[in-house]
Amino acid sequence: MLFWIVAAALTAAVVLLIVPPLLRKPEGAAEERAAYDLEVYRDQLGELERDQGRGLISEAQAAAARAEIGRRMLAIADRGKGGAKAGAKGKAPAARAPRSAMALAALLAVLLPLGTLAVYGKLGRPELPAQPLASRNLDHERGGPPKNVLAAMDKLKAQLAETPDDPQGWAILGQAYAKMGRLPEAADALGKAVALAGDDLELLGSYGEVLISANGGTVPDEARKTFDRVLAKDPTEPRARFYAALARFQAGDTKDALERWSALLAESHADAPWVPVVRTQIAEAAKTLNLDPAKVTPEPLPAQQQPPVAQNQGQGQGQGQAQGQTEGEDQQQMIRGMVDGLAARLEANPDDVDGWLRLSRSYGVMGESAKAIDAARKAREQAPKRPDVLIAYASALLSAEPRSSKPGPMPEEAVAALRQALAAEPDNRDALWLLGLNAAGVGQTAEATDLWTRLLAQFKPEEPEYTLIRARLDSLKAGG
Repeated sequence: MLFWIVAAALTAAVVLLIVPPLLRKPEGAAEERAAYDLEVYRDQLGELERDQGRGLISEAQAAAARAEIGRRMLAIADRGKGGAKAGAKGKAPAARAPRSAMALAALLAVLLPLGTLAVYGKLGRPELPAQPLASRNLDHERGGPPKNVLAAMDKLKAQLAETPDDPQGWAILGQAYAKMGRLPEAADALGKAVALAGDDLELLGSYGEVLISANGGTVPDEARKTFDRVLAKDPTEPRARFYAALARFQAGDTKDALERWSALLAESHADAPWVPVVRTQIAEAAKTLNLDPAKVTPEPLPAQQQPPVAQNQGQGQGQGQAQGQTEGEDQQQMIRGMVDGLAARLEANPDDVDGWLRLSRSYGVMGESAKAIDAARKAREQAPKRPDVLIAYASALLSAEPRSSKPGPMPEEAVAALRQALAAEPDNRDALWLLGLNAAGVGQTAEATDLWTRLLAQFKPEEPEYTLIRARLDSLKAGG
């Protein structure tokens, strides 16, 4: 019974909040309107005097206009006095709201209580007993994991505390954390699994993805290094290739990212699940470089045919195992055959500059730096003044350099190609960025500042490249 009393009181309170304002007429509206009209007529009188003073109207015209304005002002004053007298004698009718407002108020006063009862009668459960907070499973109500899953995770953590050198246990714990959305804990657990398991490519890929998710979609340096480890073992691994390109794109090396994504798309089958995402990234990178996405987006390989169903069911298991063992080797051989075929076509037609560039990128992805440099050099021989060819040649040379945490000078041949590209195209972003890196590495702060300032002017403040370049410039000013 108490529930119905409270519900009725709340419904009445809502009706009292909504209905009375609809029945009231705003006070003082007529007086405010009259004051406004009088002010307008006063302005008209002043304007009339100014027009007469300038000789725009005659004395007779001015007198007639003043008489008309005065008549209107007196009419307003008389209406105000009449209303005041009627109010003083108690004869003025009470202000009433418009009929539409009164009808709406009556309708709401009836419909609100009836509608509330109808909704509660349909959806309400008055027979259910109260549930104290302590007896409710709040985790379950919020969509959290069941208690048995949490218990299993606690047991697994206890086991790992006793045997912390179990990579499989850490991997399972990390994947469980990832599914629960506890990304920092997932990254920590998978990082321990990676440290113990070594070069498990699947585990490395999962670890890199969790690091990116925990970082809000931005590829941190640890994730980039993780995917580079994957590519060192398997240059064709699509997930690692995609995220390695994304890391370069977010770091401002848009040209390298575009080349990596283009190579991935060209070597992927049309029905591969990552193809639409790669197409989107290529389009974004192309727009950043002021290129036409349609011209730089390669066509993927034909869709893979589904293997025919084995007619002899007794051979299925053995053949499946053999196929699983050779699938990776077949894929490697297929990619190698594609690259070798492109190389053979270029030897027969060495004038194809873009073909040499594609071959250089393919060799670079496969980790064959010497062949990548040779292909880029042949492209340069055919088009020695094309900025993109010069940039590709310099990039191939730089990719062959051993990685170092300490900045230093770039190879002289790469620097010469970059300077030639910048001379041909003074706003070339890749040349400005790489030459700035070289200048900063050898302590030429003034040159690095000039190059990066020119590069910064090509980006908007809201773009990530602007933030990166701005940070580099600030570091130069601080002596870093």
